[in-house]
Amino acid sequence: MRWKQRWPEKRVRPKVRSLSDVQKNQILEAFRQGIEASPVLSCLNIRVRLLRGRFYFERVRSIADEPAEVEVIARITPVADFQQDLLLEVEKRKGNWYQVAGGTTGEIISKIADDSQGTFHGLGTLNKNLSQMGGGLIRLDVEMRDNFEFIYAQTGVECTVQEALFHFFGVPIDIISEPRQWYVYHRKPEIVEVSEDRTKVLVQFTAESLSGSRFGGRCLYAKINDEWDVFTIKPNQSNSIPEAIKWLEKRNWEEW
Repeated sequence: MRWKQRWPEKRVRPKVRSLSDVQKNQILEAFRQGIEASPVLSCLNIRVRLLRGRFYFERVRSIADEPAEVEVIARITPVADFQQDLLLEVEKRKGNWYQVAGGTTGEIISKIADDSQGTFHGLGTLNKNLSQMGGGLIRLDVEMRDNFEFIYAQTGVECTVQEALFHFFGVPIDIISEPRQWYVYHRKPEIVEVSEDRTKVLVQFTAESLSGSRFGGRCLYAKINDEWDVFTIKPNQSNSIPEAIKWLEKRNWEEW
């Protein structure tokens, strides 16, 4: 006798709601204002555009002497659902979108701007921190304790890795947001080594599998010629900052 497998019922997708031109422009303007009000989204050069009735949040990366790179980080669909106005989605594979959240324009922009997992950028705690100070890019006094613990000098509150990179080391927000793919996979960063002159920071990104095993990789944030950059390091060459630099120099600073 064979037992019949009972698969969970497929989630019914809300019907797409048609909008008037006035409604489209109102939502588009609300999203643009939300991006402008977010320190992180502004620094990451996030834009929103309307295409075939849906709103797409895109990150535009400008590269010298090369065409700009455009990454779609989210899609927002107006839906005919009494519980939510808009549906926030992320592309898992080419053409395969999955729902992250639903809500109003304000709730959607907050979900994207304050993301701390890595679904959209992973810098949500830094965005909240900067927004509370008025939305500017003011760097606060931060102290480094033993075991690379960082706290705000005025309050004693512990910093996240992203906050420490910004306030203590002075790393720009667009550099902190890399490596992008590691954030997408929800790997959590941890500072494991800092150079004496504070211009090199070795960071471990770790995730946990369903079986409980831990895996990840390391990257080096480095200030070279007065500019910060980030490099993923080959695992067997990432035990220390000097080892990582030696490996990068052999490769003419080409990351792994």
